[in-house]
Amino acid sequence: MKARRNKKQIPSFRKLIKTSKVKLENKLKNKQFKQQSTLKKYRKEQRKLRQAVKDAVSKKPIPLENPKEKRPGKRIEREEEEEEEALPLDMMDEDDLQLMKDLGQRASFLTRDLSSSEPVHAKKRKHEHIIDKYEKIPRTLQTAPEKELIHLLPIKDKSGIIPQTREKPVTDSNKDEEDQEEERELEEEIIEDPIQELTIEEHLIERKKKLQEKKMHIAALASAILSDPESNTRKETQKLREFEEGLVSQYKFYLENLEQMVKDWKQRKLKQSNVVSLKAYKGLAEVAVKSLCELLVALPHFNFHNNIIVLIVPLMNDMSKLISEMCCEAVKKLFKQDKLGQASLGVIKVISGFVKGRNYEVRPEMLKTFLCLRIKEVEVKKDTEDINKPKKFMTFKEKRKSLSRMQRKWKKAEEKLERELREAEASESTEKKLKLHTETLNIVFVTYFRILKKAQRSPLLPAVLEGLAKFAHLINVEFFDDLLVVLHTLIESGDLSYQESLHCVQTAFHILSGQGDVLNIDPMKFYTHLYKTLFKLHAGATNEGVKIVLQCLDVMLTKRRKQVSQQRALAFIKRLCTLALHVLPNSSIGILATTRILMHTFPKTDLLLDSESQGSGVFLPELDEPEYCNAQNTALWELHTLRRHYHPIVQRFAAHLIAGAPSEGSGALKPELSRRSAAELFEAYSMAEMTFNPPVESSNPKIKGKVLQGDSFLNEDLNQLIKRYSSEVATESPLDFTKYLKTSLHQ
Repeated sequence: MKARRNKKQIPSFRKLIKTSKVKLENKLKNKQFKQQSTLKKYRKEQRKLRQAVKDAVSKKPIPLENPKEKRPGKRIEREEEEEEEALPLDMMDEDDLQLMKDLGQRASFLTRDLSSSEPVHAKKRKHEHIIDKYEKIPRTLQTAPEKELIHLLPIKDKSGIIPQTREKPVTDSNKDEEDQEEERELEEEIIEDPIQELTIEEHLIERKKKLQEKKMHIAALASAILSDPESNTRKETQKLREFEEGLVSQYKFYLENLEQMVKDWKQRKLKQSNVVSLKAYKGLAEVAVKSLCELLVALPHFNFHNNIIVLIVPLMNDMSKLISEMCCEAVKKLFKQDKLGQASLGVIKVISGFVKGRNYEVRPEMLKTFLCLRIKEVEVKKDTEDINKPKKFMTFKEKRKSLSRMQRKWKKAEEKLERELREAEASESTEKKLKLHTETLNIVFVTYFRILKKAQRSPLLPAVLEGLAKFAHLINVEFFDDLLVVLHTLIESGDLSYQESLHCVQTAFHILSGQGDVLNIDPMKFYTHLYKTLFKLHAGATNEGVKIVLQCLDVMLTKRRKQVSQQRALAFIKRLCTLALHVLPNSSIGILATTRILMHTFPKTDLLLDSESQGSGVFLPELDEPEYCNAQNTALWELHTLRRHYHPIVQRFAAHLIAGAPSEGSGALKPELSRRSAAELFEAYSMAEMTFNPPVESSNPKIKGKVLQGDSFLNEDLNQLIKRYSSEVATESPLDFTKYLKTSLHQ
């Protein structure tokens, strides 16, 4: 026969822990209950003893209560019955009355029950030592007032039946002040009642009850606030509101004072008043402007920030260079640190309106602040896919159809984690950020296009072209054709400086390298213009334009390698190597680094390193068309000259290019040179501080001979003549050189 299987499950570890915890709690409750009952009995006996001693001292025949009686109510009723049964004193004989008085002076009389019919000396041995018995009990202080014990329904637990009681304090009017003081001192030592354990149903009922009470309380407060908000606000909210109102009012008063300081300075400057010196007003105004600039940057989220913007923007165009630079730097700093774009949008709106109101006659520094905007992407048209569309989670029905039970469980946990991560990572919505950036950039482009259309000869044009070059990849495709026509017209007009024309070329190719790839536009005229104007760069004032040229070459040749022919690449490489001969060392390093990249991008251009290669035609270096100058028929002889350059980095790049620009081997460059872009190398080896980087070592002469002095280079006769005239005293008579001239002619 098969053994009967025990269906009783083994309790889990968690259940065992829970059971042991309940048992310990019940034991603790029982122990507390016993301690409380013992303490109550002891306190009751002590109170009776104090009352008896007090009555004996005051010589009043007040009997002690029956120790068997527990409740004071029964004791009072009993005393009333005894008073009714007792005979009045005026009906007693004089002898009996005297006997009662004598007995009242004895302690034994106090300890007996007057209601009993026993003789006075009956059972004397039983009651004569009752006070001694009280004295033998150890005395303790009164710890708590007497409480009436109320028995409640018991609770049945796994360990058994737990009795439930509640104590009701009873006030005793006959207690003296000493007892009350003792009770106050020992109140903290009273053991609290055991906490009742409630079932799950009772917990739910209690929770619903408390929630309902809180809802009613909130509803009452809300209705009271709506009826009379001024008098029925909660105290904490009212204090906070009063503090915030005071702070905002004082802050407003402070801003008004700063504005008034600036206005006073402007008025004094116009009126030329001598009441207060203009210098004092100017110093105070500079302090006020500095404070406004710091508030503009530090508190973009606080009240009256738009008012500060309205004050700062006109000061960006102030005649005082110090104040203008201070305000422009503050706006740049605000643009750089504004991640969301709310504050930047407010500043851009005011600047655009101010420039338009002044008919574009403002400082170019105002528009150069636009270059510090943190805008990398904007919203596209509504018909395209939304950018960063919020992820849509599966519904329960979709999960039930396509996923199993375990997969649904994992999917739920995954979606919960993803929601938490999204809330933690992104405090601001991406859609809101994109909308702000789009609106900001629209205002910027409107300002730029207005200047291109109406003020092409304005000094603001370089700042406009530089801004278009930076944000060209964000321009709407619909404006590309018109904008390229305008840029080409500006270049052909000849009214632009060399740097401005480079910005035009850079803007055009930024447009074509982004969304303009889809357009069928031939940018050959921009290639021709850059090729033609490269030799305008030199080691003088135009050396800073090399950086823009390097950026243009990267966009025009490297990134558009598929649209560039080999003839065009050969022509640009040849002209760049020639250009590297007559610029500063940092420019030569940047140009040679660009040449290295072009040789890697177009591998067939290595024929320029072979002097024996022959082709049809002759190289025409003076021709401005890169496609037809026959650059394949020349060689890069400039690299041999650059190999003997005084700057060591230029020497290293030249030797590297002569070796064919290898990526490995003895002719390869070090990682700190090969991994950096041409623009980075141009900045790293800049000579703006008039020092070489790295320092150039001084060359020591190999032949150590006699060092010639200054007079040793002159003719001997000439030296003697100089000495003779220098030793003579100077006279006022004019010098006559004709006699020397005549003698030389006769000879």
